[in-house]
Amino acid sequence: MKILRRFISWEWMLIGVLIVEMLFFRSVSRVFSNLENLLYSSNDFAHIMLAALPLTLVIITGGIDISIASVMGLTSIVLGVTWQAGLDIFVAMVVALLVGVLCGLLNGLLVTNTDINPLIITLGTNFLFAGIATGVSRTFVASSYEGISGIPSKFTRLSHEAIGLIPYPMILIIILVVIYSIFLHKTRFGRTLYLIGTNPRTAYYSGLNVRAITTTAYVLTSLGAAMGGVMLSSYFTSARADLGSEALLPSITAVVLGGTSILGGSGTVFGTFIAVIILGYLKQGLLSVGITNDVSQVVIGGLLILVLAVKNIFIFVNQIQSTRRALRATEFSERR
Repeated sequence: MKILRRFISWEWMLIGVLIVEMLFFRSVSRVFSNLENLLYSSNDFAHIMLAALPLTLVIITGGIDISIASVMGLTSIVLGVTWQAGLDIFVAMVVALLVGVLCGLLNGLLVTNTDINPLIITLGTNFLFAGIATGVSRTFVASSYEGISGIPSKFTRLSHEAIGLIPYPMILIIILVVIYSIFLHKTRFGRTLYLIGTNPRTAYYSGLNVRAITTTAYVLTSLGAAMGGVMLSSYFTSARADLGSEALLPSITAVVLGGTSILGGSGTVFGTFIAVIILGYLKQGLLSVGITNDVSQVVIGGLLILVLAVKNIFIFVNQIQSTRRALRATEFSERR
């Protein structure tokens, strides 16, 4: 029975969905018939992956971070401006990543030191970071969304070269999946994240540093978004304040589709990883058959609603089964 449950887990169901999706699009588009093209095209949604993986940690705690898109734009323009000011491109990259860490630290401190809902806080910081990005862009560039081009080729190689058939971004992502999974399932930090999402009061009275751990989750999320912004700058060979503006909906959808409860307390990074691949290739598949990007966004939004509905059905069925098991146990004890 345990083996059966393992094979009908949410992650295995997602893998099945991914296989069906790939087979379907392979039958209608030649793009999906070439393994090298498929692997290279994963660069198109690498920034979503980099943001969604740590976002899983935040949502497991019962929180949310909707500032990730503006963090991508801010770090991208900071990268371009600092490089334009004379810093080496990789030093500029470190500066941009540090800006991402500061964004996450601000989010985490506000969430853990106020009684304001994380949704409201990160909505506010989303506008704050986007405003700063636009201001920086207008100060150093001709117009607010005109990119800083001419980025050195040694930097753009980060998203355009591969080891064998596997692109550099995907190698980084696989390493991060392993690291995040170990943190979640093999450390006290990860166990505390789940406990915070399940019952934050219990976590607090257990002597756990709830504020520090929650803040760390937000810092990791903004760092992931910053890495996404850096990767987008490398991919498009330019730095712009609007890079990553479309990343929020796919990132949240991927986390929820991956099996993480929007209420907190459950979820896996591996599930998010598979979900991003499903969404990424779904979008590419729809484009390959002539469906526009605007329509694909509608499909992704509809998929988010559908997944939430299906998850609620699963929870309801599990509650019924648990109730039945409890009743049977009670009847058995009364007979004895």
